[in-house]
Amino acid sequence: MRPSTLAKTAAGSFAAAAAGALATRPAVQSPWYGRLKKPGFQPPRQAFPIAWNILYSDIAGVSASTLDTLSDRGDSEQARAYTRALGLNLALNAGWSWVFFNRRQLGAASLLSGALTVSSADLTRRAAAVNPKAGAALSLYPLWCAFATVLSTRIWQLNR
Repeated sequence: MRPSTLAKTAAGSFAAAAAGALATRPAVQSPWYGRLKKPGFQPPRQAFPIAWNILYSDIAGVSASTLDTLSDRGDSEQARAYTRALGLNLALNAGWSWVFFNRRQLGAASLLSGALTVSSADLTRRAAAVNPKAGAALSLYPLWCAFATVLSTRIWQLNR
C-alpha cells in the first residue's frame, strides 16, 4: 500500500476516534454513566480503548490496501464507492459516541449501532471483494459492532 493512501485512511480513522473520544471520556467518568445499569456481559472499561485502537488501525490499513488495489486496477468508480462507504462508516462510528454519551439517547444509540454494524459488514464485503485476505482481516470489525449493538440495546433496556 502507498504511504499517501495510508496517511489518508489513517487520518480519517483518527478523526473518527478523536471525535468519539471527545464525547466518551467526560461521560464515562460522570455520575450519569456510573448510575447506568449495565449487563453482566459488558467487558471491563479498559477493553474498549484497546479494541477500538486495534479496529481503527485495521480499518485504516485494510482501506488503504483496498483503495490502492482498486486504483492499480483502474477501477476509479469502485474506489470512489469504497471511499464513500468508508466515510459514512466513520461518521456513524463517531456519531454513536455523541448520541450515547453526549446526548444520552440510549434508544437512538442502539439504532445507530445497528446501522454501524450493517455499514461495517458492507465495508468488509467491499474489501473482501477486492482482496479476500483484507476482508478477513476486517471481519472482526462488524463482529465487534454487532456485539456493541447487543450491549447498547441491553443498556437501553435496563435503563428505560
